[in-house]
Amino acid sequence: MDSHTVVIPLLLLFLPFLLAAAADDVAAPAPSPPGKLNLTSILESGGQYSTLLRLLQTTKIAEQLANQLENSYDGLTFFAPNDAAFTKLKPGALNGLSDQQKIQLLLYHVLPRYYSVTTFQMASNPLPTEASGPGGMYSVNVTASTTSHLVNMSTGVVDVPISSTMMAKFPLAVYSVDDVLLPVQLFGGGASSSHKAGVAPAPAGQQAAARRKGGGGGVPKSDVAAEPSAAGEEEAEDDDGTKAAAACREMMSAGWTTLASLALVAAVNLVGA
Repeated sequence: MDSHTVVIPLLLLFLPFLLAAAADDVAAPAPSPPGKLNLTSILESGGQYSTLLRLLQTTKIAEQLANQLENSYDGLTFFAPNDAAFTKLKPGALNGLSDQQKIQLLLYHVLPRYYSVTTFQMASNPLPTEASGPGGMYSVNVTASTTSHLVNMSTGVVDVPISSTMMAKFPLAVYSVDDVLLPVQLFGGGASSSHKAGVAPAPAGQQAAARRKGGGGGVPKSDVAAEPSAAGEEEAEDDDGTKAAAACREMMSAGWTTLASLALVAAVNLVGA
Protein backbone atom coordinates (compact mmCIF):
# COMPACT_ATOMS: atom_id res chain seq x y z
CA MET A 1 0.00 0.00 0.00
CA ASP A 2 1.24 3.46 -0.89
CA SER A 3 2.53 5.39 2.15
CA HIS A 4 0.60 8.48 1.13
CA THR A 5 -2.60 6.46 1.16
CA VAL A 6 -1.96 5.58 4.87
CA VAL A 7 -0.83 9.04 6.06
CA ILE A 8 -3.77 10.98 4.64
CA PRO A 9 -6.49 9.03 6.54
CA LEU A 10 -4.47 9.36 9.73
CA LEU A 11 -4.27 13.15 9.30
CA LEU A 12 -8.00 13.32 8.69
CA LEU A 13 -8.55 11.26 11.86
CA PHE A 14 -6.53 13.61 14.11
CA LEU A 15 -7.51 16.84 12.34
CA PRO A 16 -10.43 17.73 14.72
CA PHE A 17 -8.18 17.33 17.74
CA LEU A 18 -5.46 19.52 16.19
CA LEU A 19 -7.96 22.24 15.31
CA ALA A 20 -9.42 22.23 18.85
CA ALA A 21 -5.97 22.53 20.41
CA ALA A 22 -5.11 25.42 18.11
CA ALA A 23 -8.38 27.16 18.98
CA ASP A 24 -7.63 26.83 22.71
CA ASP A 25 -4.19 28.37 22.22
CA VAL A 26 -5.68 31.34 20.38
CA ALA A 27 -8.47 31.89 22.92
CA ALA A 28 -6.28 31.66 26.04
CA PRO A 29 -5.16 35.19 27.06
CA ALA A 30 -1.56 35.91 27.87
CA PRO A 31 -0.84 36.06 31.63
CA SER A 32 -1.28 39.66 32.83
CA PRO A 33 1.27 41.33 35.07
CA PRO A 34 0.30 41.65 38.73
CA GLY A 35 -1.76 44.76 39.41
CA LYS A 36 -0.03 47.78 40.93
CA LEU A 37 -0.98 48.94 44.40
CA ASN A 38 -2.96 52.11 43.97
CA LEU A 39 -3.61 54.25 47.05
CA THR A 40 -6.09 56.39 45.12
CA SER A 41 -8.23 53.36 44.19
CA ILE A 42 -8.22 52.13 47.79
CA LEU A 43 -9.42 55.51 49.07
CA GLU A 44 -12.04 55.84 46.33
CA SER A 45 -13.46 52.46 47.26
CA GLY A 46 -13.78 53.70 50.85
CA GLY A 47 -16.27 56.36 49.74
CA GLN A 48 -15.53 58.96 52.44
CA TYR A 49 -12.15 60.43 51.54
CA SER A 50 -12.97 63.10 48.95
CA THR A 51 -11.05 65.88 50.73
CA LEU A 52 -7.99 63.68 51.16
CA LEU A 53 -8.13 62.54 47.54
CA ARG A 54 -8.31 66.14 46.33
CA LEU A 55 -5.26 67.07 48.39
CA LEU A 56 -3.31 64.04 47.19
CA GLN A 57 -4.04 64.93 43.58
CA THR A 58 -3.37 68.67 43.75
CA THR A 59 -0.08 68.20 45.62
CA LYS A 60 1.05 65.28 43.40
CA ILE A 61 1.64 63.20 46.52
CA ALA A 62 -0.49 60.35 45.14
CA GLU A 63 1.89 59.99 42.19
CA GLN A 64 4.93 60.23 44.46
CA LEU A 65 3.69 57.47 46.75
CA ALA A 66 2.84 55.23 43.79
CA ASN A 67 6.42 55.56 42.54
CA GLN A 68 7.79 54.83 46.00
CA LEU A 69 5.77 51.64 46.28
CA GLU A 70 7.24 50.36 43.03
CA ASN A 71 10.80 50.88 44.26
CA SER A 72 10.53 50.31 47.99
CA TYR A 73 11.84 47.27 49.85
CA ASP A 74 10.31 48.34 53.17
CA GLY A 75 6.83 49.30 51.98
CA LEU A 76 4.68 52.18 53.25
CA THR A 77 2.07 52.82 55.91
CA PHE A 78 -0.57 55.48 55.29
CA PHE A 79 -3.01 57.01 57.78
CA ALA A 80 -6.08 58.21 55.89
CA PRO A 81 -8.20 60.95 57.53
CA ASN A 82 -11.80 60.67 56.39
CA ASP A 83 -13.99 63.62 55.42
CA ALA A 84 -15.37 63.89 58.96
CA ALA A 85 -11.80 64.35 60.24
CA PHE A 86 -11.27 67.43 58.07
CA THR A 87 -14.54 68.99 59.23
CA LYS A 88 -13.12 69.03 62.78
CA LEU A 89 -10.43 71.51 61.73
CA LYS A 90 -11.01 75.18 62.34
CA PRO A 91 -12.53 76.98 59.33
CA GLY A 92 -9.80 78.05 56.92
CA ALA A 93 -7.13 75.87 58.57
CA LEU A 94 -6.22 74.15 55.29
CA ASN A 95 -6.45 77.31 53.20
CA GLY A 96 -4.12 79.00 55.67
CA LEU A 97 -1.34 76.54 54.79
CA SER A 98 1.08 77.16 51.94
CA ASP A 99 1.48 74.55 49.19
CA GLN A 100 4.67 73.30 50.84
CA GLN A 101 2.95 73.02 54.22
CA LYS A 102 0.10 71.02 52.67
CA ILE A 103 2.70 68.60 51.29
CA GLN A 104 4.31 68.34 54.73
CA LEU A 105 0.91 67.71 56.30
CA LEU A 106 0.12 64.87 53.89
CA LEU A 107 3.57 63.29 54.21
CA TYR A 108 3.16 63.41 57.97
CA HIS A 109 0.51 60.72 57.46
CA VAL A 110 3.03 58.40 55.77
CA LEU A 111 5.48 56.08 57.53
CA PRO A 112 8.40 54.95 55.31
CA ARG A 113 7.87 51.24 56.02
CA TYR A 114 5.08 48.71 56.28
CA TYR A 115 3.46 48.34 59.72
CA SER A 116 0.79 45.82 60.57
CA VAL A 117 -1.18 46.24 63.79
CA THR A 118 1.02 43.57 65.37
CA THR A 119 4.20 45.29 64.19
CA PHE A 120 3.16 48.50 65.95
CA GLN A 121 3.37 46.64 69.26
CA MET A 122 7.11 46.16 68.72
CA ALA A 123 7.86 49.61 67.28
CA SER A 124 10.25 51.98 69.09
CA ASN A 125 9.11 55.58 69.44
CA PRO A 126 9.29 58.10 67.98
CA LEU A 127 8.57 56.79 64.49
CA PRO A 128 9.84 58.94 61.61
CA THR A 129 7.35 60.04 58.99
CA GLU A 130 7.99 61.13 55.42
CA ALA A 131 7.50 64.80 56.36
CA SER A 132 10.48 67.01 57.11
CA GLY A 133 11.38 70.65 57.57
CA PRO A 134 14.24 72.93 58.61
CA GLY A 135 14.37 71.17 61.99
CA GLY A 136 14.68 67.71 60.45
CA MET A 137 12.32 64.76 60.16
CA TYR A 138 8.82 65.01 61.65
CA SER A 139 7.99 62.09 63.94
CA VAL A 140 5.00 60.56 65.69
CA ASN A 141 4.59 58.37 68.78
CA VAL A 142 2.57 55.20 68.37
CA THR A 143 1.23 53.06 71.21
CA ALA A 144 -0.41 49.68 70.73
CA SER A 145 -2.10 47.35 73.17
CA THR A 146 -0.80 43.80 73.41
CA THR A 147 -4.23 42.54 74.46
CA SER A 148 -6.26 44.19 71.70
CA HIS A 149 -5.91 45.76 68.28
CA LEU A 150 -6.05 49.34 69.56
CA VAL A 151 -3.38 51.60 68.07
CA ASN A 152 -3.04 55.28 68.94
CA MET A 153 -0.87 58.01 67.39
CA SER A 154 0.27 61.01 69.41
CA THR A 155 1.63 64.04 67.57
CA GLY A 156 2.14 66.42 70.47
CA VAL A 157 -0.95 68.31 69.31
CA VAL A 158 -3.60 65.59 69.01
CA ASP A 159 -4.05 61.92 69.93
CA VAL A 160 -5.55 59.92 67.08
CA PRO A 161 -6.58 56.24 67.27
CA ILE A 162 -6.85 53.98 64.24
CA SER A 163 -10.55 53.52 63.52
CA SER A 164 -10.32 50.75 60.89
CA THR A 165 -7.95 48.90 58.59
CA MET A 166 -8.59 49.54 54.91
CA MET A 167 -5.69 47.40 53.67
CA ALA A 168 -2.78 45.67 55.35
CA LYS A 169 -0.84 43.55 52.88
CA PHE A 170 2.84 44.13 52.24
CA PRO A 171 4.08 46.46 50.86
CA LEU A 172 1.16 48.79 51.74
CA ALA A 173 -0.92 49.32 54.87
CA VAL A 174 -3.74 51.88 54.85
CA TYR A 175 -5.51 52.76 58.10
CA SER A 176 -8.54 55.02 58.43
CA VAL A 177 -8.48 57.70 61.14
CA ASP A 178 -11.19 60.05 62.39
CA ASP A 179 -8.84 63.00 63.00
CA VAL A 180 -6.15 64.72 60.97
CA LEU A 181 -2.63 64.14 62.32
CA LEU A 182 -1.36 67.63 63.18
CA PRO A 183 2.42 67.96 63.50
CA VAL A 184 3.84 70.28 66.14
CA GLN A 185 6.02 71.94 63.51
CA LEU A 186 2.96 73.26 61.68
CA PHE A 187 0.35 73.64 64.40
CA GLY A 188 2.37 74.30 67.55
CA GLY A 189 2.42 72.41 70.82
CA GLY A 190 1.10 72.77 74.32
CA ALA A 191 -2.32 72.58 75.89
CA SER A 192 -3.79 75.38 73.76
CA SER A 193 -2.32 74.13 70.49
CA SER A 194 -5.61 72.69 69.26
CA HIS A 195 -7.09 76.19 69.33
CA LYS A 196 -4.29 77.82 67.32
CA ALA A 197 -4.86 76.49 63.83
CA GLY A 198 -5.92 72.90 64.17
CA VAL A 199 -8.93 71.41 65.85
CA ALA A 200 -11.95 73.63 66.43
CA PRO A 201 -13.14 73.89 70.06
CA ALA A 202 -16.11 71.79 71.14
CA PRO A 203 -19.56 73.46 70.97
CA ALA A 204 -20.61 75.40 74.05
CA GLY A 205 -23.27 72.82 74.86
CA GLN A 206 -20.67 70.06 75.03
CA GLN A 207 -18.42 72.18 77.21
CA ALA A 208 -21.30 72.89 79.63
CA ALA A 209 -22.17 69.19 79.74
CA ALA A 210 -18.55 68.35 80.54
CA ARG A 211 -18.57 70.84 83.39
CA ARG A 212 -21.79 69.37 84.80
CA LYS A 213 -20.21 65.92 84.76
CA GLY A 214 -17.29 67.26 86.77
CA GLY A 215 -14.75 66.13 84.20
CA GLY A 216 -12.07 68.62 85.21
CA GLY A 217 -13.75 71.47 83.39
CA GLY A 218 -13.93 75.05 84.52
CA VAL A 219 -16.58 76.78 86.58
CA PRO A 220 -19.47 78.46 84.71
CA LYS A 221 -18.69 82.03 83.83
CA SER A 222 -21.52 83.43 85.97
CA ASP A 223 -20.13 81.65 89.04
CA VAL A 224 -16.62 82.87 88.38
CA ALA A 225 -17.86 86.46 88.05
CA ALA A 226 -19.94 86.31 91.22
CA GLU A 227 -17.19 85.16 93.58
CA PRO A 228 -14.78 88.10 93.22
CA SER A 229 -17.71 90.56 93.55
CA ALA A 230 -18.86 89.05 96.86
CA ALA A 231 -15.32 88.98 98.16
CA GLY A 232 -14.89 92.61 97.19
CA GLU A 233 -18.00 93.61 99.12
CA GLU A 234 -16.79 91.77 102.21
CA GLU A 235 -13.41 93.43 101.99
CA ALA A 236 -15.08 96.84 101.66
CA GLU A 237 -17.21 96.18 104.74
CA ASP A 238 -14.14 95.08 106.69
CA ASP A 239 -12.29 98.22 105.63
CA ASP A 240 -15.22 100.43 106.75
CA GLY A 241 -15.40 98.69 110.12
CA THR A 242 -11.68 99.02 110.65
CA LYS A 243 -11.77 102.73 109.85
CA ALA A 244 -14.72 103.32 112.23
CA ALA A 245 -12.99 101.48 115.07
CA ALA A 246 -9.82 103.50 114.52
CA ALA A 247 -11.84 106.74 114.61
CA CYS A 248 -13.48 105.71 117.90
CA ARG A 249 -10.12 104.93 119.43
CA GLU A 250 -8.78 108.32 118.35
CA MET A 251 -11.81 110.10 119.84
CA MET A 252 -11.50 108.21 123.13
CA SER A 253 -7.80 108.94 123.33
CA ALA A 254 -8.42 112.66 122.72
CA GLY A 255 -11.16 112.69 125.38
CA TRP A 256 -8.94 111.15 128.05
CA THR A 257 -6.17 113.57 127.20
CA THR A 258 -8.55 116.54 127.65
CA LEU A 259 -9.83 115.28 130.98
CA ALA A 260 -6.31 114.76 132.23
CA SER A 261 -5.38 118.31 131.26
CA LEU A 262 -8.41 119.77 133.08
CA ALA A 263 -7.66 117.76 136.21
CA LEU A 264 -4.08 119.02 136.24
CA VAL A 265 -5.18 122.66 135.88
CA ALA A 266 -7.66 122.25 138.75
CA ALA A 267 -5.01 120.78 141.02
CA VAL A 268 -2.63 123.66 140.31
CA ASN A 269 -5.36 126.19 141.12
CA LEU A 270 -6.12 124.51 144.42
CA VAL A 271 -2.45 124.54 145.49
CA GLY A 272 -2.12 128.23 144.57
CA ALA A 273 -5.16 129.10 146.61
